[in-house]
Amino acid sequence: MLKGISRQVIVVRSPDPELFEQAIFVLRDGGREVSDEVLLKEANRLIGKRRQEDSKRQFGAYFFWAASGALTTSLLWLVALLL
Repeated sequence: MLKGISRQVIVVRSPDPELFEQAIFVLRDGGREVSDEVLLKEANRLIGKRRQEDSKRQFGAYFFWAASGALTTSLLWLVALLL
């Protein structure tokens, strides 16, 4: 919590408030002057970038478990065939 300090923030509301109601970005002091539209676009871009990284990570995990399951099944069939 910041006490006694004035900060500029951008609040971006979530389109699907099931998990998060809003995201809050705190602007740096002494940063360059940009329009509100540019700031909002950058905040939305960062949120979208995070979503893409999460979906890539999930795909890798799903692929790993699917490949592990296929390998385990193949080995069990091979053992059953040899017995």
